[in-house]
Amino acid sequence: MSCKFNFSAGPATLPKEVLIKAQSELLDWNGTGMSVMEMSHRGKEYAPIIQNAELNLKKLLNLPENYKVLFLQGGAVTQNFMIPMNLLNKRTASYVISGYWSKRTFIDSQPFSGTSIAASSESINFTKAPNIDSWKYKKDDAYIHFCLNETVNGVEYFGDINIKNVPIVCDMSSTILSRPIDVSNYGVIYAGAQKNIGPAGLTILIVRDDLLDFADKKTPSTLNWKIQSENNSMINTPASYGIYIAGLVFDWLLQYGGLASIEKNNLKKSNYLYDFIDSTDFYINNIDKINRSRMNVTFTIHNDQLISKFLLGAEKNGLFGLKGHRVIGGLRASIYNAMPHEGVVALVEYMKEFKNTH
Repeated sequence: MSCKFNFSAGPATLPKEVLIKAQSELLDWNGTGMSVMEMSHRGKEYAPIIQNAELNLKKLLNLPENYKVLFLQGGAVTQNFMIPMNLLNKRTASYVISGYWSKRTFIDSQPFSGTSIAASSESINFTKAPNIDSWKYKKDDAYIHFCLNETVNGVEYFGDINIKNVPIVCDMSSTILSRPIDVSNYGVIYAGAQKNIGPAGLTILIVRDDLLDFADKKTPSTLNWKIQSENNSMINTPASYGIYIAGLVFDWLLQYGGLASIEKNNLKKSNYLYDFIDSTDFYINNIDKINRSRMNVTFTIHNDQLISKFLLGAEKNGLFGLKGHRVIGGLRASIYNAMPHEGVVALVEYMKEFKNTH
């Protein structure tokens, strides 16, 4: 195969080493004569797969003992209603809107009474995330919800976010495992797997154990975090193959040196791309520099009519998935953990060539 790079926002590129490992085990996992895809999730063969995946995720995040890991389904969007189902319990909750996905999360919470907006940057077209000091919430809120990284808008929060007394619920779908975090600052962390963890279909949820007792009595069993926790995420058949791939990704990250090491590489990649964009007025990124996403670099061209030509030429050069989200258009390079630095270099070289010829 010629060298090609996938800049899609999700499902996204996976580490080549993981794909090769999965390929070698596709027909026969560990001498069982079975593919992981066809194993019983309750069988003795599958048990070490999910156990090791959970153990290695805990190692990567340095997870405190009082947190549970759940392997769920339905994507991060399903958590938009699972969160109020499991936490609200006739109380109030506040939502920070910093981009497309956090706005969608708040809209999806509307069937549940008691939710309100703590802060929003929509009036400035989500070019900057609302400063934490501007968040307006109630001290007796059940939770405060925010999105750590907005894939559509290319906006990311950095630094420790620590609020006393009110649990923080955080959508980390597109930035989880890209850098170290202090999990103890959060009550709930959730993430769709299809960006930095594995294939679409798996959702990771990390919840502090004292928050497992607030579910509404009408919450169905498969949507109830406590019941899922008591059944080791197996109240029904989990996304078993997705968990297997996630486990391989966790192994790969540990071998890479953990989250501190992958953060250095992510900084190197994003800085390289942003530095080039900033060096010319041909390409434009209008996100405030303090919130520029390391995972999703959004940009456009000074002449919108050139975007379709840019995308066509990019694909001819083996650079795929650069079209911006359908809501805002433009261009977007998603450079998650698995994107090698060589891919970003190839993109910048193409951008230089395109600029020089247009």
